[in-house]
Order: sequence, then C-alpha cells, then structure tokens
Amino acid sequence: MTHSLEQLRRIAVHAQLLDGTATDVLSTVRQLRYLQMDPIATVATPQELVLWSRLGDYGRGELDRLLWDTKELVEWNAFIWPVEELPMLRAHMRNIRRGGTTYGKRVNGWIESEAPFRRYVLRELDKRGPLLSRDIEPHKGQRRERHTWWGERQIGLMLECLTVRGEVAVAGRAGKQRVWDLAERVWPKSETMPIKDAEKLFDANRRKALGVELIKGKWHVHPDVDDSPVPNRVTLLSPFDRLIHNRARAEALWGFYYRLEMYVPQAKRQYGYYVLPLLKGDKVVGRIEPVLDRKAGLLHVKGTWWEDGVKPVSLEKPLRELARFLGARLAT
Repeated sequence: MTHSLEQLRRIAVHAQLLDGTATDVLSTVRQLRYLQMDPIATVATPQELVLWSRLGDYGRGELDRLLWDTKELVEWNAFIWPVEELPMLRAHMRNIRRGGTTYGKRVNGWIESEAPFRRYVLRELDKRGPLLSRDIEPHKGQRRERHTWWGERQIGLMLECLTVRGEVAVAGRAGKQRVWDLAERVWPKSETMPIKDAEKLFDANRRKALGVELIKGKWHVHPDVDDSPVPNRVTLLSPFDRLIHNRARAEALWGFYYRLEMYVPQAKRQYGYYVLPLLKGDKVVGRIEPVLDRKAGLLHVKGTWWEDGVKPVSLEKPLRELARFLGARLAT
C-alpha cells in the first residue's frame, strides 16, 4: 500500500504519542520503548522534555519514582527502559562481555588490562555499596594516565564499562550524581534471551515506535499504525526526540533541516545554542530557543524561527505550560 506524505507524517506523530493521547509516564515510555538520557539541561534534560512534549506537566518526580521506588523502569547505557525489557538488555550485555561487537572488544580489552582495578571496584561495591563514584578511593595499583575516552576519570570509565557488561548498575541518584551498586542487587532476575532474538525484538520495537522508516530512499510503514487526523496541539520537541532524531528522516518527512548547534562556534551558528523544533499537529513548523534562568526562576525565549510558508502561531500557551512544569515563570 502506498501512503501519501501527509499520511506518513500523521503515522509518525501518532506512533510517537505526540497526538495528545499519552496519559502517564510509564505507558508512554513503554510505547516509545526507551528514553535517551543526556545531562544537558538548558531548559530541562532530554528525557524530561520528551515526556513533557507528550504529557504536559506530569510531575518531575514521577520518573525518579518509577526508576528508584517502584523500579518499573531501569537505567542502562544512558537510556531509560521499561523493566520488562531486561531479558533483551541482558542479552546485549552478555554479547558485550563475549566481545560480540567492536565496542565490546574495546571495552573488554581495557578491562582486561585493568583486571586488579576491576576486582577492587567490585569488592568495594560488594562490601560498601551502593556508592557514589567519589566514595570509591583510588586503587593503589591504578595508573593515573590520560585515556582517549574519558581523560583521567578512570573510576568513571571503569564503572561505565562494568555497567555495559551487566556487572554494575545505577542504583539511584544523589542530585545529578549516579549511585552505583552490583547489578544483581539492583535489577530483578529475568529470563535468558539469545542475542539474535534480542536483536530482532529491539528492531521490531523500534519500527513500531517510529511508525514509518526511510530505508534506502523507500518508506516502510509498520502494519499497526494510525493515519487519522492529528489534533492541532502545539508543543516543543527535544533535540533527542525520536520524531526528529533521525535528521534525514525528518528532512524527508517535513523538509525540515535540523542540526543541534551547541558545538558550533557562536559566530557560525545559524540559529542558537540549544534550539528546539516546534510541532503543530502533524507538521514541524519552526524552531525556538528557550533558556531557563534557574536562579531567577524565569523562562526566557532568545529567538523563534518559522519555516518558509508557515503562518506564525501563538506559543504563549505551550511556553507557559513549560514554565509551570519547570517551576518557573515565563519572562515577558
């Protein structure tokens, strides 16, 4: 069946729950399959913005409650996942430990070269965990040398490597700092899934969550989709939002050329440091640069840019809702 570009846009928006049908954090993460994490929070973290775009003011403590109290969500490898995905995730962890990927070989090679350090970290967590990384004293045999990955932060690198291998897990947060413990004390037991099944499941989940994919210039539409009209709700999208995360797909669907310019020298930026796409209904209509002044409790807008041919729409309602979500006021 051939779909029009308008249908493809509607399918993509419905699949990503940007149609106003999202009801709560847990079901939203289950539908999206995962949330990408990033510490950059010019307005809010990407995981918070992705949820806000769909739910509005959902209560910023809800994500932490699901992660650390009810444990219906888990954090692994800079993503947040529903806990029922653990069999799939553990299959990927085992594959990394076995060196089944280039990344796994690189991780294992470094860990093998630091075997006494690995044993020391695991012993410390076993005896004293959960711990912040700064609570783990430097190992007497640890070399203080600059590493091409993480500079001199050897304890951070070790914890990250042990996490992707499934030996260590994030057990909580102390402010912005991660609290670490042995994975067996953080995650519940789960069934064993072969890596091939895990890869197929991940791919199937991804296709369903996206709704439509562009592969070698051809659109592929998931069979379980909705192409009905989308309400004209206006919202702001995180740069990491799956609707526009694949820049080539976003450009093909909406003619929307988008790049995150925070690593571009200021004089060479076309728009701004951390500019968010604007979605109205099933159309990406522009971009905006909001900045939160946490000290003053004010949400400022540094600039707004509309796509060619788009009639500007009022952004007061979504901006006030975003400010309220952030515990701030919209600057005038």
